[in-house]
Amino acid sequence: MLERLFERIMSRYAELEAEIAEPEVLADPARYQEALQELAAIREQADAWKRYQQTREQLQGLQELLSDPEMREIALTEQEELSVSLSAQEEELHHLLLPHDPSDGRNVILEIRAGAGGEESALFAADLARMYEHFAARHGWSLSPLSLSPTELHGLKEAVYSVTGLNVWALMKYESGVHRVQRVPVTEASGRKQTSTCTVAVLPEAREIEFRLDPADLRIDTYRASGAGGQYVNRTDSAVRITHLPTGIVATCQNEKSQLRNKEQAMKVLRARLAEKMQQEADAEQSASRRQQVGTGDRSERIRTYNFHEGRVTDHRIGLTLYRIQEIMDGDLDEIIDALRRADEAERWRQLSLAN
Repeated sequence: MLERLFERIMSRYAELEAEIAEPEVLADPARYQEALQELAAIREQADAWKRYQQTREQLQGLQELLSDPEMREIALTEQEELSVSLSAQEEELHHLLLPHDPSDGRNVILEIRAGAGGEESALFAADLARMYEHFAARHGWSLSPLSLSPTELHGLKEAVYSVTGLNVWALMKYESGVHRVQRVPVTEASGRKQTSTCTVAVLPEAREIEFRLDPADLRIDTYRASGAGGQYVNRTDSAVRITHLPTGIVATCQNEKSQLRNKEQAMKVLRARLAEKMQQEADAEQSASRRQQVGTGDRSERIRTYNFHEGRVTDHRIGLTLYRIQEIMDGDLDEIIDALRRADEAERWRQLSLAN
C-alpha cells in the first residue's frame, strides 16, 4: 500500500512541476499560486520518498559486494547501517501519510482534579501537578497556574494550568483520562494500601478566530481569592469567575494580582472548555472505530495506574508497564508518551489502509 500511495503522490508532484512551467499558468497569478501551494504541501512527502528509494537502491547494489570475499565484511557493515536507515525512513513515510492533527502546535490548558479517595486523592493530584511541572521543564515549556484549590495537607482538590511551548499538545494530548494510584497514604495510620483516582484533562487552547463569544452570554463575577493562606489569598476582589450561560460552563482564575489579568486567563480557560465541548459533540457523530483510537482523551477510562508498593507504572491503553515509578513521578514521561504516539499512529495507519 505504501508504494501505491506514494506513486499517486509522485505522479501528482510531477504534474504540478510541469503545470507551473506552462505559459498559461504563469500568466494566471491565482492559478499559479494555487499550484505552488499544492506543490509545497506534498514536497516533504516527495522528498522523503526519493530518499527512501535511494537507500533501497543502495541496499540492492550491495548484493554483488556480498559475494566478494574481500569486500564482504565492509559490505555487511554498510548493509546493517542502510537497513537501520531504511527502517527509520519507512517509519517517517508512514508518519507523513497520516492526517495532520491541526492542534499539534497549540498550547494547552491542563486540568487536574482529585477524584475518589478523599485527601489521598488530593495529595496524588499535587503529585501529578509536580510530575507535569518537571515534564514541562524537561521540554523547555512554561507551566503557569491559573487556578489552584489547595487542601490543608498541601494536596490539590483542583488545579488548572496554562502550558506553553513547542509541540505541547502533540505530546500532552495522551495524558487525558483517569489516573489511578495504589499506595499507603500518609493519612493511613494502619499502613493499609489504598486505591485513589484523579482526572486529568488536556485541552488545546482555542484560537479566538474559531468562534465568537457573545458578551451577552457571559456572566462575570469577581471575588476575593481563597485558599490555604500565603500566595493563595488576596486582599482585594481580584479573582474572576466567568460563566457561559448557554452551556453552564464555568472558568475561574485567582492566581494573578490583577483582576484584568485574571479575567484574560479565565477567558482562555473558558474558550478551551467550550472548544472541547464542540469537539466532543463533533466526535459523537464519528464512527465507533475513531472513538476507540489510542489517546482519545475519554475521561471515563482508567488510562494509567501508579503502584508505589511495586514501583511500577502501567498504561492500560497499550499494556505498557515500567518499573521506575520515581523517575516517572519526577517527570520522565517520554518513554510512555513515545509508546502511546507510536500506537496511535499504528492504529491510524491501519484505518488508512482499510480506507485505501
